[in-house]
Amino acid sequence: MNNGFEEDVIQEELQDTESERAKGQMLKGSAWMTVGSILSRILGALYIIPWRLILGASLFPLANSLYTQGYNIYSFALIVAVAGIPSAISKQVAHYNALNEYGVGVQIYKKGLSLAILMGIISALILWVAAPILTNGDKNVIPVIHSLAWAVLVIPTMSLTRGFFQGYNNMAPSAISQFVEQLARVIYMLLSAFLVLKVMHGSWVTAVSQSTFAACIGAIFGFLVLVWFYWKNRNYYQGLIKNSNNKLSVPTNQLYCEIISQATPFIILGAGVTIFSLIDQFTFFHIMRFATNFSEEVLQINYAIFAGNANKLTMIVVSLASSIGITVVPLLSEAFTKKNKKALKDSFSNALVLFEFVMIPASLGMVAIAGPLNRTFYGTANMDFSSNVLAFSSIESIPIGLFVVVAAIMQGVSQNKKAVKLFAYGTLAKFVTQYPLVYLFGAFGTLMSTMIGFFLATWLMIRALKHEFGIEKNMLQYESVQIIFYSIVMYFVALVSVYGLNWFFSLFTTPFSSIISLIVTGLASIFGAIVYAYFMLKTGLAEQVLGKRVGRLKAKFNIK
Repeated sequence: MNNGFEEDVIQEELQDTESERAKGQMLKGSAWMTVGSILSRILGALYIIPWRLILGASLFPLANSLYTQGYNIYSFALIVAVAGIPSAISKQVAHYNALNEYGVGVQIYKKGLSLAILMGIISALILWVAAPILTNGDKNVIPVIHSLAWAVLVIPTMSLTRGFFQGYNNMAPSAISQFVEQLARVIYMLLSAFLVLKVMHGSWVTAVSQSTFAACIGAIFGFLVLVWFYWKNRNYYQGLIKNSNNKLSVPTNQLYCEIISQATPFIILGAGVTIFSLIDQFTFFHIMRFATNFSEEVLQINYAIFAGNANKLTMIVVSLASSIGITVVPLLSEAFTKKNKKALKDSFSNALVLFEFVMIPASLGMVAIAGPLNRTFYGTANMDFSSNVLAFSSIESIPIGLFVVVAAIMQGVSQNKKAVKLFAYGTLAKFVTQYPLVYLFGAFGTLMSTMIGFFLATWLMIRALKHEFGIEKNMLQYESVQIIFYSIVMYFVALVSVYGLNWFFSLFTTPFSSIISLIVTGLASIFGAIVYAYFMLKTGLAEQVLGKRVGRLKAKFNIK
């Protein structure tokens, strides 16, 4: 009897240690992916400033709309081409690594590689041939789609290799290659736009086509970084294979079946945001033509503002959630494989709290600085409308980001089919509410229907997870209330800072220039971040969420 009790205690201690290790890995992985993703997204937004100057005030709105329409179609094609294989590979590699069968994980990567190459070729051909059908009435979209088809050839292989590294909970290669990919893309698109328009005096459509072809250039450089990482650490991976159990032999057909069965749900859920964007793209113009007498140029500008301008900036915030989601999948898969219920339950709760800790202040902060932030990137054209759309989109990023994290959790614990089914309910809600909301509220209606769709899908997923595995409800409620409260305090500090700085600069210059708006954005963001960080350290919440090392900052700044 006593021995049984001691065994239970030892088992609980082992599970506690496992949970702490998983939390540490999640934080470390999230940190790498967050840095890589944030830097990539910032680069992906910053290019707008010089790109806008190269195109000029008259061409930029049209070019931006064309770019956005092409990219939405490309994003969906790319998700199909990648076919969820990288995330599936990450999950399956982590599964077999947890069984000390590293050789099987390498086999899965090799089989997945052949699938990725095949899917890339098929998807690129379909995208090229189907380009005239996907124009939505604008023939200028055709060369843009053709230029993006080349990227679809390369990116599946690169994404698959990232999934292999992530299966080892090694997020650094993915993060660094992501940044290099974006850097190469931005350099090429700005250089090509300048040469086409300023040196060769070519067409703005050609300039946009070259700007989108930059995705292929970026993918090549990103993949080369991953090859370098593997070559540098090849002895380490070979050593793991040699020291594996090597008792498990999985037939080739079974490997393919595992990859495809795991990948299919990742396609649908990974394409969630893109699917909603495509619904907007193929319904917004038709509804607005029926509801208003706006000219086609005005409709293009409106579309570019909510689908392009605001989306580029809010995706910086959503990328924070993506980083958490990418990190949590292999950790959950490992805990699920080991049947460690406590680690599973803690990982759910830790992922949700980490999401709130990062996303809520980031989203509310962007609402506060929406005016100067929008002017920094897009100038003063339609600035009131654009700023309001950006503010609303920033709120919208919370349910989108939560969906990304919760969908990743569902997949990490093999609730794939259920996740797809619940997402379908959210998509149906988007369809049902799209027409009346766009009819009544225009561009804001698309954002409202998106929020409704993602809220419904996410709420249903969280309810299913709670029923199946349980969630630390008390911890979530306590920490959530604090995070929301101090995020609102931070919001008001940033908002007051924006108004105060605008008033100060208005005494001797216009506060609406791009340079002054950049200064206001930077200072207001810093003031808000300092306030939020202070309260998180003072209450001890930062230490609870991010780990004990954060406590050093508390001592360093003498916060009691």
